[in-house]
Amino acid sequence: MNKINLIVADDHQLFRDGLTALLNKHPFLNVLATVEDGLELIKVLKQGTLPDIILLDLSMPNMNGFEVLKTIRKKYATVKAIAISMHDDGNYIAKCAEYGAFGYLLKNTDEDEVIDAIKQVHNGSKYYNQDLSKKMIDSMAEVRSVKNLTKKETEILDFLSSGLTTKEIASKLYISTRTVETHRSNMLKKLEVKNTVELINKATTLKLI
Repeated sequence: MNKINLIVADDHQLFRDGLTALLNKHPFLNVLATVEDGLELIKVLKQGTLPDIILLDLSMPNMNGFEVLKTIRKKYATVKAIAISMHDDGNYIAKCAEYGAFGYLLKNTDEDEVIDAIKQVHNGSKYYNQDLSKKMIDSMAEVRSVKNLTKKETEILDFLSSGLTTKEIASKLYISTRTVETHRSNMLKKLEVKNTVELINKATTLKLI
């Protein structure tokens, strides 16, 4: 089979070197370059070194992985990126997919999964293992429920996160305290939480506040 050309982008030299050594053990893989941040990666691409696949760390300095994904999708459509991260949060994974990543690997994954992901992406598929796919789907379901928050609920959520009491919110919005409580209760159900503290924490995680 033709060699699959790769670039490894990660700001930790030990991880970068280890991953490169792992990939170079396989005769059908060819690491064209390794880079330590997003700006260096884009510079290499501009100079004409275009791989089939980039193994892309998301938390790099100067230009992070999400910014790189946007640039690749816009200017280097033939290049596919597989995100590599320590984070297994569903929102993070979903954001990667939204920005154009063709796969997602955790940094503690094993060699077999890395090679399998590269093969699948090179063959035109996307790679998100079963566990990560479930987390991404659950996250997207949460986001859909968030979109169902009314304008008034969102307004009250902002006030709650600022530490205002029910009475203070009612006064600001010219509504009764009972109405504020009704809206709060509806938000608890929609975001599937039990109290105001959990509501604010989840809203923060979902980047609502």
